Amino acid sequence: MDLTVLPLKPDQINVPDGNFGFGDKFTNRMFKQYYDPENGWHKATIGPYEPFVLPPSTAVFHYAQAIFEGSKAYRRPDGQINIFRLWDNMERFNRSAERMAMPMVDVEDHLEAIMQLVALEAEWVPDVPGAALYIRPTMIATDSNLGVAASKSYVHFVIVGPVGPYFKGGLNPVAVYIEQEYRRAVKGGVGAAKTAGNYAASLYATSRAKEAGYAQVLWLDAIEGRFIEEVGAMNICFVYEGRHIVTPQLSGSILPGITRMSVMKLGAHLGYETSEIRLDVNEVMADIDAGKITEVFGCGTAAVIAPVGRLGFGGRDYIINNDETGPVARHIYDELTGLQVGRKPDPFGWTRTVPLGGS
Repeated sequence: MDLTVLPLKPDQINVPDGNFGFGDKFTNRMFKQYYDPENGWHKATIGPYEPFVLPPSTAVFHYAQAIFEGSKAYRRPDGQINIFRLWDNMERFNRSAERMAMPMVDVEDHLEAIMQLVALEAEWVPDVPGAALYIRPTMIATDSNLGVAASKSYVHFVIVGPVGPYFKGGLNPVAVYIEQEYRRAVKGGVGAAKTAGNYAASLYATSRAKEAGYAQVLWLDAIEGRFIEEVGAMNICFVYEGRHIVTPQLSGSILPGITRMSVMKLGAHLGYETSEIRLDVNEVMADIDAGKITEVFGCGTAAVIAPVGRLGFGGRDYIINNDETGPVARHIYDELTGLQVGRKPDPFGWTRTVPLGGS
């Protein structure tokens, strides 16, 4: 990749203030490149974080041809910066692109650009426990044309910004509502792609759930409405009798989460039994009532691990582990975050240290 780093003007430079939430603050720089059939990917730059100017007829506004990813950079105790399984995100980005009839990007070029961007914005990587630098690669269709067809031109960009815990309570349990009327995705559709439309489809039901006192929605399959799939912002895991971690098997309508994969492999490494199976919601609720399910937790890049203390289903609430964080969720969280920030050894080769020195 022929990557150009543009200088910043004085009025384009801000400094981190250590006061951040989640997804509402961004660094001074961003990466972007453009695609068209004649030139392929070109004009790759790291320059100032700035708006795009697009005509109202731009394809992404009308037909939602857009994909994105989410990853994080972590401050190590020695002051260096780790990235976590970013190459897996890049490969999933390409799978999403293929499903959405968009051009793929070179994985190594994509990784190199992000590493350089993170190095340039190293001062923005927090050194506060539970905080990180969020990395958001995105691609959107940019043809100015209202015809229903795949765009021929695209912009691929990456923005980064410091974030704290996704849920304000950190590792404290959240309440999740199991949606029985609306559906997120269907097998054969785009549920396995990280495309904008999936999240747009979730917003109405999620808004209703939040009004009722729940933090997220847990989706059921669209064919029979009885098999558990995923939560709006994360995959879901159930712990049986304190030692068996179970997550829904991938069906084509479930996003194959990077954190999900990590939890299952790390869990097995730590001595837990792990399984990926179809989970009937009625059987799961019965197992909670019977005490067979001792913990429930979500897992995803944003939250890492999010214990679930209450599940709303069929007009009643099911309380898990007295609405307290369980030992398995805490164990997985401590081990995974320790690995991510370099406090614990990485036996899997999931982390890479960012070469610093950019300015």
